Amino acid sequence: MPRLPGDVPSVKLYRGKDCHLCDVARGILLSLQRVIPFHLQQVEVEGDPELERRFLLEIPVVEVAGEVVSTGQVDVDAIRGALNRARIESTRRSALGGASPAPGASQPDRTPMTEPD
Repeated sequence: MPRLPGDVPSVKLYRGKDCHLCDVARGILLSLQRVIPFHLQQVEVEGDPELERRFLLEIPVVEVAGEVVSTGQVDVDAIRGALNRARIESTRRSALGGASPAPGASQPDRTPMTEPD
């Protein structure tokens, strides 16, 4: 697979051993990755007590940019929407020099200047 730029979203697929739905989810994510670039990390939940507690009954679980967006049967539309939101946020951060605006921060005044009378 070609190297992806560092600013593409990260996707985690939480999966189990011998999980048919997890294999299907992986195939769907790989197909989606051809259209929308993202980093895919597969995480085995079995053997990790915390991950088992959180996800074992819901696998496959798809997380985009730290947000769980799909559990059980893969919701491609939810994943696509989350990827697009993550890409927009990444672009916005890059335009602001790596910083996100503080919540409730005022935006620059874009009122056109007029000449004095």
